[in-house]
Amino acid sequence: MSFAGHAPGSAEYRRLILGLFFAGVATFAQLYAPQAVLPQMARDLAIPPATAALSVSAATLGLAASVIGWSVVADRVGRVPVMAVGVIAATVLGLLAPFSGSIVVLLVVRGAEGVALGAVPAVALAYLAEEVGPRHAAAAAGSYIAGTTVGGLAGRIVSGLVAEGGGWRAGVWTATGLCAVAAVLFLSLAPRSQGFVPRIPGRERDAGVLARLRRLLRSPRQLALYAQGFLLMGAFVAVYNYLGFHLAAPPFALPAWFVTLLFLAYLAGTFSSPWAGVLASRIGRYPVLLGAIAVMACGALLLLASSTIAVLAGLLLFTAGFFGAHAVASGWTSVATEADSRAQASSLYYFAYYAGSSLFGWILGVVFGSAGWAWFAAIVIAMCALAALAAASALRGADPSRR
Repeated sequence: MSFAGHAPGSAEYRRLILGLFFAGVATFAQLYAPQAVLPQMARDLAIPPATAALSVSAATLGLAASVIGWSVVADRVGRVPVMAVGVIAATVLGLLAPFSGSIVVLLVVRGAEGVALGAVPAVALAYLAEEVGPRHAAAAAGSYIAGTTVGGLAGRIVSGLVAEGGGWRAGVWTATGLCAVAAVLFLSLAPRSQGFVPRIPGRERDAGVLARLRRLLRSPRQLALYAQGFLLMGAFVAVYNYLGFHLAAPPFALPAWFVTLLFLAYLAGTFSSPWAGVLASRIGRYPVLLGAIAVMACGALLLLASSTIAVLAGLLLFTAGFFGAHAVASGWTSVATEADSRAQASSLYYFAYYAGSSLFGWILGVVFGSAGWAWFAAIVIAMCALAALAAASALRGADPSRR
């Protein structure tokens, strides 16, 4: 008798939901923990803001480079073992990273940490799809997404508040300690795979994967969707990397603890992403995607204001718009291609997503350091415009849910 998936209400289902929630916390809290302490790191290591921000970019670049590889390994050895190896290795590296005496050593360790972290986003949703019945898979996925949101926020808030009194190293250690607890909870809760069927490696299958990747990379529709992740995530991470430097300087001169609390604007995405999904099911993905990009651009425009209240309002709009656009684009990639290419389509989207985070998270810091905040914000707005142009060129009328 074939396995039909864990049903809601069962003990295994509850363990699966809680386990993946804590996997999301363990992954994204340490991925973004340094983002809240970049000003302190820059001062302590005597490096410019863009160089300090490489501590975030190195990890996201490592993650981007590893997601496809982790997905192939997981097809052969199983989902839970791959996630377990990844999250344990990442937590160990995260605890070692603050011992780095130079920025070069720190970047090497953070890059390796990102490679290890790639195991969870590469595998988590495939694990869910195999272990939960089709009727409940979408709802179950919400627990993992919630964990990523909570993890990303907790890592920033915890590291930032602790660093205010104990320095950036203490902040990162504390956030990684939180990840270690979450990792233990994940490993103790995640049930053994019952729906996983190993795929036997062979020349024909490997050629099939390469052929599917080539087919996706030749699709204008898929390339337009990957552009959303690349450009919008790049802009999003850059703003959160350097807004603290901007607000710590005149005319704002805000204290570090207040700047850390601005990361609470991240919660705007917790509300906007499901709302965008519901709206997209009613009026279509394309108009919702363009609308979310427009909201994001309007928020970026408000970041140019000299009023703290206006900047805060802009950050809320910017964050809500980003998560709305990301929710639509990431979900669209898998339904806009053939069934046999859906896993590869999702992996390529996340590759572009984290590649954009790595590239623009650093290069826009160079712009900020050399040309100032106005030019920085102008480029962020231009990136939103380019994403909208890419969508308009290939995605108009391409939404399968509107047929």
